[in-house]
Amino acid sequence: MAELETGSFLHHLEALRRTLLACLAAWAVALPFGLALARPATAWLVRHVCPPAIARLHYFSPLEAFATYLRVGSVLALIFAYPFIAHRLWRFVLPALHAHERRALRLWIALFSLLLASGAAFCLGVILPFVMRFSAAFASDELAPVLGLADFVALAGALSLAFGLMFQVPIAVVAAVRLGLVGLPALRRARPYALIAVLVVAAILTPPDVISQIALAAPTWLLFELGLLLAARPPLRGSARPASTHFRESASARDASTRR
Repeated sequence: MAELETGSFLHHLEALRRTLLACLAAWAVALPFGLALARPATAWLVRHVCPPAIARLHYFSPLEAFATYLRVGSVLALIFAYPFIAHRLWRFVLPALHAHERRALRLWIALFSLLLASGAAFCLGVILPFVMRFSAAFASDELAPVLGLADFVALAGALSLAFGLMFQVPIAVVAAVRLGLVGLPALRRARPYALIAVLVVAAILTPPDVISQIALAAPTWLLFELGLLLAARPPLRGSARPASTHFRESASARDASTRR
């Protein structure tokens, strides 16, 4: 039995290794395209986001621009390779899932991807231009903004990632209720504590300015309320059993199989 479990564990490790290597290879294949688009993508972002007062960025070391474009190209390559990476990870976990679990996980992956892209798009299209206009409002005859390329790209990347992650709040709320980790009435009663948690997380994920923190906290709170509404809806047919019950049954079945 121990040899069988060891062989199964090594088989899973080998499958995981092949999956990770395939994901890395997909990113490497997409990297030249990402690097080719890094400079025009950065220039487009500057034109779209920055007001005229700070529309010209600067770099302050010989390799700063090169390193910045390399980071942008790496991120673009990851975006290009994301469908393949998600598909390979899906294939890796597929054999361990039942039919209803596959349907549920497929839905959650689609929602995760959609909310991640929506959060990043909302940040780049609405929040980042507002932050840059707010920054340019302090310019005067005595005070001229001189912004670095690396700092601007780092700000755009950090805010986009923060919004993409915080937009996952509805998934977290529904998953917590469906898995039996917390009850819906308890979540509703905990609204004041949830608001404090949202404000604290927004302060951690955003730069140290009140504008960015409020801009992230406000839609996150709305998404939390949306999660409560979705969690109140009955689960889809075929997944009516609480996940905690299914996990207990699966664990009991494994224990019985081990004893035999």
